[in-house]
Amino acid sequence: MSDAAFRMDRMYAWQTGIYDFTRKPYLLGRDTLIGSLAPPLGGNVLEIGCGTGRNLVQAARRWPNAQFFGFDVSRAMLAKAEKSIADAGLGERVKLAQGDANAFPNDLFPVPRFERVYFSYTLSMVPDWERVLERSLACLAPGGSLLIADFGDQRDLPPAFKVVLKRWLSLFHVEPRVELESVLRDLAARAGLRGDFVRLYRGYAFLAALHRA
Repeated sequence: MSDAAFRMDRMYAWQTGIYDFTRKPYLLGRDTLIGSLAPPLGGNVLEIGCGTGRNLVQAARRWPNAQFFGFDVSRAMLAKAEKSIADAGLGERVKLAQGDANAFPNDLFPVPRFERVYFSYTLSMVPDWERVLERSLACLAPGGSLLIADFGDQRDLPPAFKVVLKRWLSLFHVEPRVELESVLRDLAARAGLRGDFVRLYRGYAFLAALHRA
């Protein structure tokens, strides 16, 4: 097991049964992202850092004409995801693998390109997140889209709230990427991609989409 996998399992193994319930109040924008996926008929959709599989189940139900793939570094999270997907009867359309976002792309799945790739509150947990973003674009099919939901720059939130939030998130090795929008705009400009950027709730959360022609 890699060091990253060990750390994630140690932190989340005891939380898998309560993770989705406890995160619902503050992982905002996830369902908006899922609703905007709109994959083409027969398209392949990848979630990087799929955790408990909550998003994959929701997305597969929302978009029944697509195939879904997800990977996570934590075996404990993947065990929960496998059960959730099986319980939802989606095992034929949702495939999982163990993998580290820092080492992506690789041969986790027999799919060379994906029409949609998305991160849902993942980049704020990945140390080398800028490189992971660049690598994710390498597996994007022509006409495909990279979508992101994560913590925002928080610049319009009350100072005391920001201090408490940062301390709370640090307990789970989460660090909001305050420069995320600027990095994405630079990536879009360099790669010739069209970008959509939305700040939610006074900067608490951030949604973005980069579209390849």
